[in-house]
Amino acid sequence: MTTATTDTSNEPTDRQIVLPEHRYAAELEFLAGYDSGPRPPGWRLTPRAVVTFVLGSGGEKLKHGRRSLAVEAKFVGERALVERCVVTLAGERGLLLVGEPGTAKSMLSELLAAAVCGTSALTVQGTAGTTEDQLKYGWNYALLLAKGPSREALVPSPVLTAMTTGAVARVEEVTRCLPEVQDALVSLLSDRRIAVPELAGSADGQLHAVPGFTLIATANLRDKGVSEMSAALKRRFNFETVGPIGDLAAEVELVRRQSTVAVARAGAPFAVDDTVLEALVTAFRDLRTGRSVEGWDVERPSTVMSTAEAVSVATALGVTAAYLDGDGDILGRLPGQLVGVVRKDDPADAARLLGYWDGPVRRRAEQGATTWRTLWDLRPALEG
Repeated sequence: MTTATTDTSNEPTDRQIVLPEHRYAAELEFLAGYDSGPRPPGWRLTPRAVVTFVLGSGGEKLKHGRRSLAVEAKFVGERALVERCVVTLAGERGLLLVGEPGTAKSMLSELLAAAVCGTSALTVQGTAGTTEDQLKYGWNYALLLAKGPSREALVPSPVLTAMTTGAVARVEEVTRCLPEVQDALVSLLSDRRIAVPELAGSADGQLHAVPGFTLIATANLRDKGVSEMSAALKRRFNFETVGPIGDLAAEVELVRRQSTVAVARAGAPFAVDDTVLEALVTAFRDLRTGRSVEGWDVERPSTVMSTAEAVSVATALGVTAAYLDGDGDILGRLPGQLVGVVRKDDPADAARLLGYWDGPVRRRAEQGATTWRTLWDLRPALEG
């Protein structure tokens, strides 16, 4: 994976999370000038430059005039997947990113939106409490009472704002919305307009999408409390499945990079040894797939052992190393962290983690792997 350094001089310093359009502002500005080819209406970058922004330049320094810049890889996944996503958006078709939790669907949607229209903030978070107004529009009731229905009193949703400005709207966890709320998107994606009955008869009775508008939604395949999408809504989207990272080294590098940033936000350097990170990611991959890298069967826990969870564990280990661990035994903290992860959905999954220790961990220890020998000796920590 590319680990190029990005200019962060324009990043806001008073935020825990920096939006990609701010964090990577220098890259976006550079790519806008670097590739001057044709671009869809309203797009800040060409489709080719959007792909480069998401996947990076492979360590190569791109040159534009007197400037040169190596674009950082931000998403680990197949190039074909990202290209299909970009083509879907260029065709003004709705894009639905599906997959298990923790596979960076939201991050990919943020990156695509930032590259296409310059903002990833036009977002609706889907929940069981999401209303149709949050997808369409509401009212400023003070103005409504004072002046009656008017465009001035109308409060646009992020989706409506994207429609009228030619931007990308994002709907996170669309399947957590109730079916009747989901169906509000059907006519929006078909007719590309929102009717405002209160303003019927005026020019604002129909609010139309301008060129460039499109919508990205995300949905988890394994989640509780989801609402099935209607066939009509499914037909309005192109589905793309975002899967777990296939390569061990790439996943280790991603976990290292993201946890390093997270620990830096906590005010400390990242001091977790690479052997600990590799053991952590290997355990997650074994438990996620139900098979070890050697081909031994592993009983999968019900908890999704995602890369995002691995980053959380690595971050916890990093903070521990910085602030709490006097003897430097970070590997000794790993079993307790894994117990905390696997017990999230079902306490009985702790027994499955013990089974993993009695299987692959023990076998690797018997084969002389030092790190796994240490982890095997730590088995009593799982029984507490």
